[in-house]
Amino acid sequence: MIYYKTEEEIDLIRNSSLLVAKTHAEIAGLIKPGITTLALDKIAEEFIRDNGGVPAFKGYSGFPNTLCMSPNDQVVHGIPNDRVLENGEILSVDCGVVMNGYYGDSAFTYEVGEVDAETKQLLKVTKESLYKGIEQAVAGNRIGDIGYAVQQHAESFGYGVVRELVGHGVGENLHESPEVPNYGRRGKGVMLKEGLVIAIEPMINMGTRRILQHNDGWTITTIDNKPSAHFEHTIVVRKGKAEILSSFEEIEKKING
Repeated sequence: MIYYKTEEEIDLIRNSSLLVAKTHAEIAGLIKPGITTLALDKIAEEFIRDNGGVPAFKGYSGFPNTLCMSPNDQVVHGIPNDRVLENGEILSVDCGVVMNGYYGDSAFTYEVGEVDAETKQLLKVTKESLYKGIEQAVAGNRIGDIGYAVQQHAESFGYGVVRELVGHGVGENLHESPEVPNYGRRGKGVMLKEGLVIAIEPMINMGTRRILQHNDGWTITTIDNKPSAHFEHTIVVRKGKAEILSSFEEIEKKING
């Protein structure tokens, strides 16, 4: 079942999504060589709770932490730990919040110190592919139009588009129908209607699209150990132009000083 949201519900999802954005901004300036992902995770959890939210991922199907933190060749669902981040790495951070009964969800991939040009391009193209997908999330289009736009952009650079992991509906549950793949065919799939709230989240690999799940039951890595990037917005389908409910604005202010 696909649930279309009322404007009141969209407001509540927007509030949760903006708390996710503020949580990202809270840690964005701290992502530097020498810090651990576990330290960042604790700061994020405290910030979310201090601002009236609850971490959406903590305890979700047994996930142990507030943030999914996935460095380098980890695609998604990395578990925060005590390993110190090093110069030249990248770190995908996925954050979810539930507040007033509604979820927000957003991911951003950060540079740790000085990152090489090849990796910078992967991040740039992955973020661009997210916005290409969002451009297609308008009433009258179909789910396949979103995936097609993401896939065409990423693959034009020779990158691998992960297929086993997809975006999703967002609302009173963290994951709702419909699934939103990052690949697809134009004009295929569920028709997009006003009030549909979805998370669009390209996961793009520098090399092959093939992935591997580790024995911890969570961590997913690229099979060739090349880096992977991940960017995600929660959006609502509108006529003419989608509305982005989450935000990268404060993150980018922090990163760019």
